[in-house]
Amino acid sequence: MLRYLTAGESHGRALSVIVEGLPAGLPITVEDIQVELGRRRLGYGRGPRQRFEADEVTLIGGVRHGRTLGSPVAIEIKNSEWFRSDKWHAEMDPAPGRTEKPLTSVRPGHADLVGMQKYGFTDARDVLERASARETAARVAAGALAKALLSHIGTTVISHVIQMGDARTQSQVRPCPDDLNRVDESPVRCFDRSAEAAMITAIEAAAKEGDSLGGLVEVLGFGVPVGLGSHVHWDRKIDGLIAQSIMSIQAVKGVEIGDGFEVAGRRGSQAHDPIRWDDQAADYVREGTLAGGTEGGMTTGELLVVRAAMKPLATLNRPTLPTVDVVTKESTVSFKERTDVTAVPAMGVVAETMVALVLAGEAQRKFGGDSLAEFVRNAEAAERARR
Repeated sequence: MLRYLTAGESHGRALSVIVEGLPAGLPITVEDIQVELGRRRLGYGRGPRQRFEADEVTLIGGVRHGRTLGSPVAIEIKNSEWFRSDKWHAEMDPAPGRTEKPLTSVRPGHADLVGMQKYGFTDARDVLERASARETAARVAAGALAKALLSHIGTTVISHVIQMGDARTQSQVRPCPDDLNRVDESPVRCFDRSAEAAMITAIEAAAKEGDSLGGLVEVLGFGVPVGLGSHVHWDRKIDGLIAQSIMSIQAVKGVEIGDGFEVAGRRGSQAHDPIRWDDQAADYVREGTLAGGTEGGMTTGELLVVRAAMKPLATLNRPTLPTVDVVTKESTVSFKERTDVTAVPAMGVVAETMVALVLAGEAQRKFGGDSLAEFVRNAEAAERARR
């Protein structure tokens, strides 16, 4: 099975991730990973950190001469800000010591207060450094490997922004894998150019007031094999696995598979995708994406559709959220860390990562194989047998 574990803090020396379960022989390079990390920094409304955070990647182990060895792959992503600033050397020093400026005016909507209560901390930085969305850089690095594996069985995962604040696309046209560059070229990663302008206007209005914006992202999976996941156990249902992975992304508060929320208000006769046999394709076809490419906890082979709702960020450029100082217990406003007006476009890239990791893990479970050649051979044999 594909497993991964990230480590590191937002302003620490580096982030790291170990990915276990990849077959031997998978082509992978530092450049492949850096491309995905570069996409994570995209988006209008991002803060200044994105302009100088270089995401310098080092492959520590598990890869030789551009191919995986079948052993765990270890990746390090250096934090260039840490190397540039003595402040973070002192603040994040692992040696015994203490900070001179503990953060005590906790932010509503962030992990600060409950994390301090859970672990007995008196400085919110002990919580926020790991709770920061900077951690997702390590996940995206892992996701680059998952996407590489999926590409060998014809599966591609992409995303696009469909809503920013109250500005939402009305287009029913979805991007295809060949459209990804066009999506990434959009300042808000929106495929609908008419909605793009309204989204930018919404961001600018929020920025002017020192506020933040949330939004909706749609993740699309093309060429997903039939039968990933299972109906036999609650913890192997593919939609459950995807939902958990998406909800684990910082600031994501909702997830939808297909048109889940809309069909809840319909009658059953209008809530399901009709099935027909296609002689030309010699396969079953579902007419629609209401179910989002899953039925009974398994992938159907149709387009996978997942939507993620991200709340507005809890750190504001003009702090106005009422809170309490945990030392004095007096009312105050929350402290300010460097922040974005919105991170919805970047969240889309992270959501791609999480979906790709789930699909790659379930593909490994279904097809197995110690080498890439064996994995692909097993997948092709399964497809022939299905037909």
